[in-house]
Amino acid sequence: MRTTRYAATLAATAIVLAACSSEAGNQAEDEAEDTAAVATETNFPEGSTMAELSEAGTITVGTKYDQPGFGLLDVRSQDPEGFDVEIAKIIAGELGIAEGDIEWTETVSANREPFIQNGQVDIVVATYTINDARKQVVDFAGPYYVAGQDIMVAEGNPEGIEGPEDLAGKTVCSVEGSTPAQRIRTDYPEAQLVTYDVYSKCADDLRNDNVDAVTTDNVILTGLVEGSDGAFELVGNPFTEEPYGIGLAKGDTEFRNFINDVLEEAYEDGRWQEAWDSTAGAITGQEAPEPPAVDRY
Repeated sequence: MRTTRYAATLAATAIVLAACSSEAGNQAEDEAEDTAAVATETNFPEGSTMAELSEAGTITVGTKYDQPGFGLLDVRSQDPEGFDVEIAKIIAGELGIAEGDIEWTETVSANREPFIQNGQVDIVVATYTINDARKQVVDFAGPYYVAGQDIMVAEGNPEGIEGPEDLAGKTVCSVEGSTPAQRIRTDYPEAQLVTYDVYSKCADDLRNDNVDAVTTDNVILTGLVEGSDGAFELVGNPFTEEPYGIGLAKGDTEFRNFINDVLEEAYEDGRWQEAWDSTAGAITGQEAPEPPAVDRY
């Protein structure tokens, strides 16, 4: 079930970003390998999701393929890399599953819930904001990171956009099915919203002057800015909190508790920080923030 397709519609922007991400990842290769240590002895309750995955020796993980620092497809290995990817490797490792036995599937914002519900993936680790609407159909472990919605503009900010209120009458791009896109629709309806399936297309539109701004979570935009060769800049005025969680099948409380336990252990033993430093931190230059408390709802 491993996905090796690199979408033909993904433009040159994403290829440049992939190179940037790969270079940063190579600089910290040893650290990334440490985060993916594999448990040699496992003992899970019979019939649990953990037992089934551990016995199968594989797990299918949905993640993004176009987000530098969090989930970006390496054009050489055809595997994704980034902070989300490393978090998934930590979880797999605690199940006794090596990273080479993880089946990666591209999940864009609009298909994350259906992929979980249909059993196409076991978990989704894909800059996936926890919110009440999504919790009606899937469960979440975490959060393992808290981002904030921000705005990316062309170099020099020619439209003078300083916050979401300035988007009125402007053309702004985001991704269909994402929390940021829905927030623009509901809270800032005077903005002219354009949506795609992936953020690299928004970046292409901004580069070609087809839109005035791109909006999504700040950490995603920071990666796009870093890979733009000076073409973009971040407004730097986050106006929401976006807790990133790990999506899994609704009602699988035992599996959710297991993942929360793994996250807390990774916070304490340094694997979470190593994952950050070798991926998003290496690209953005940002120090690892304080990890958030997991929600034991």
